[in-house]
Amino acid sequence: MHTRLRSGTQRAARIAVVLLSLGACSKPAPATNAAVPPSAAALDAATTHPAWSAQATIYEVNIRQYTPEGTLAAFTREIPRLKRLGVDILWIMPVQPIGRKNRKGSLGSYYSIADYRAINPEFGTMADFRDLVTSAHKQGLKVILDWVPNHTAFDHPWTTAHPDFYTHNADGSISVARNNDGTLTDWTDVADLDYENPAMRQAMIGELRWWVDSTGIDGFRQDVAWGVPHSFWKEVHDTFRPSHPDLFFLAEAEDAALHESFDATYTWEMHHLLNAIAQGKKGFGELTAYFERQVKTYNPGAFRMSFTSNHDENSWQGTEFERMGSNHQAAFILAATLQGSFPLLYTGQEVSLNKRLRFFDKDTVPMTGASLADFYASVFALKHAQPALANGGWGAPQVALRHTAGERVFAFTRTKGANTVLVAVNFGDAPTAVAYAGLAEAGTYTDWFSKAGVTLGATGTIDVPAHGWRVLTR
Repeated sequence: MHTRLRSGTQRAARIAVVLLSLGACSKPAPATNAAVPPSAAALDAATTHPAWSAQATIYEVNIRQYTPEGTLAAFTREIPRLKRLGVDILWIMPVQPIGRKNRKGSLGSYYSIADYRAINPEFGTMADFRDLVTSAHKQGLKVILDWVPNHTAFDHPWTTAHPDFYTHNADGSISVARNNDGTLTDWTDVADLDYENPAMRQAMIGELRWWVDSTGIDGFRQDVAWGVPHSFWKEVHDTFRPSHPDLFFLAEAEDAALHESFDATYTWEMHHLLNAIAQGKKGFGELTAYFERQVKTYNPGAFRMSFTSNHDENSWQGTEFERMGSNHQAAFILAATLQGSFPLLYTGQEVSLNKRLRFFDKDTVPMTGASLADFYASVFALKHAQPALANGGWGAPQVALRHTAGERVFAFTRTKGANTVLVAVNFGDAPTAVAYAGLAEAGTYTDWFSKAGVTLGATGTIDVPAHGWRVLTR
């Protein structure tokens, strides 16, 4: 999503309509016991995933705001730092030229694409993009490109060469982007593509293929995937999976049916719940109920991208500091360890980005904020080291740990073979001795962050600091 100026309430309501209509830390220890990807059948999912994604983490890159230069070349110099952070996938926000007709702000929205096969000259050249991909690959990272299939800029060449590729108003003019129910959005800078036109579908697939073949990217994040017919995503899947089985596809959608064609979808509902729980407006009982629904709705092989921030949340709803306050790190612990979680970090979170980045204008991330790099590196190393925390069907089910600490504490275990991870977070204002019972995997654990040994019985207590967490592994 991109050019919205709507309120948070409107945005949440819109997502709900779509869902209804569509049915202080030490550095980590070296990674050990890494998960071995099982057979495709063991994933128990309609779509199998690339083996390289089993324990992958993802980082969203806002090229415009990442450096003072705001260029691809300047960002490429930052890749070694992100490698050290434990990032596996770079999600690059759109890099194509931005439309000038109906442009918003001084620079326009990244999601108003004027030419699918070119680079925004403000960012550099196609050679610069290829250099970015090559550099990432040399350091073992994958690159996925943010793709905008639902609409184009009003001055994209298709608007004149192929006006039939678009939906139209009653007067014959090309329509602005529409909602699924046909109503107009406030995205006045983008024109609505018509997925009833088979020629347009084939042209879009051709544009996707061009980037895969010409730049060597490793997949796509599909913008507004919920606004494009499922049948088109099936076409994309059937086109690329046989010849490019290692491509990764992330859908901006929260829809179980899309896992037939996509590796990962969003967890908006969980994100909004975590915001509310962090603010004390709801308790963790709501999160328990959420997971009960998810188990019934989503295949265990599904990757669910979880996050405490991203470009939409930061620019329109506020930073994680605004939305989650002192609980933002504890919330990220959950985002990285809950069942199915495929954790995302957004541009600048590792340097405590504490402002809403302007969306249509230059607004460089200040890289001088308090460093949270050790924290995020430790969490990503945890993800890499523990087989039980692997993505989708490669990981283990989540089992609630029975406790009496109340609605501000959430605790669970995940066990895969000999590996168990116990996670307890406390969103409350006071330290809590969490009295628990029924721990099936009693024994000796290691506190992932302090590296201290901890012996747990089947019944006992775990001390969890205010607005804090404990992650114990064995």
